[in-house]
Amino acid sequence: MSVAEQLLSRTSFIEMGARERARALLDPGTFRELLGPFAHVESPWLAPQGVVPQSDDGVVVARGTLEGVPAVVLAIEGAFQGGSTGEVSGAKIAGALELAAADAEAGRPIRAVLLFETGGVRLQEANLGLAAMADIHAALVALRRHAPVVGVIAGMVGCFGGMSITAGLVSHLIMTRQARLGLNGPEVIEQNAGIAELDSRDRPLIWSLTGGEQRVATGFADTLVEDDETAIRQAVRDAFAAGASAATRSAEVDVWRARLTDLPAKAEGSVLRSLWSGET
Repeated sequence: MSVAEQLLSRTSFIEMGARERARALLDPGTFRELLGPFAHVESPWLAPQGVVPQSDDGVVVARGTLEGVPAVVLAIEGAFQGGSTGEVSGAKIAGALELAAADAEAGRPIRAVLLFETGGVRLQEANLGLAAMADIHAALVALRRHAPVVGVIAGMVGCFGGMSITAGLVSHLIMTRQARLGLNGPEVIEQNAGIAELDSRDRPLIWSLTGGEQRVATGFADTLVEDDETAIRQAVRDAFAAGASAATRSAEVDVWRARLTDLPAKAEGSVLRSLWSGET
């Protein structure tokens, strides 16, 4: 099969919506959505600010099985408010992780998958979104003590803000080349520090800094996959088969501290000391 034929035979995971992605990962015929659109659990804070809410608040919570094992897939819809996390969407993620942790602690098998497509906390619900993020992180760490949590960053929105910290807490992180991962998005950096610091239109530069290939090479993600539904589904299954709960980036604080210590001294340190002492 030629390269062109191989490309044409693929089904793009990036082009799928959140619901399609969750369904694609679960065993055929097992997809069951909790608090879906017809439940009308939506943010009460958007309409008063002139923003049309979405009836699932941009998060799909799906139950089913992965290779016959009970599973929960939490998929963020990047097409709604840039996949941003607010009070309701954050509560859906945190609540599902808490229920999964309770199952795992009781000895009931569970496989949890997080599908990231998010710019982070929703600005219209800033404090509520931040509070929800703390709940998500606490629930994820509690679950991770008993069972692996696998994350996937596939699409062009990427994973930024508080959700990038969530991605750093999963047991195993999968990325495509097209995906991006960073604490601050390039547009945010440009807006605050100027175009001389970072030109958000310089796509080769942006992907060389935060793209999937770079993140896997530097250890911030674990597996690089092509944008293909079958390849991503297999990568998720391989991660669970490997028992990915053993080592996590957030448990390697000393390793990362040592790497920072090994970096050449930066001018910022002396500037900070000067500011602290009132010299400048």
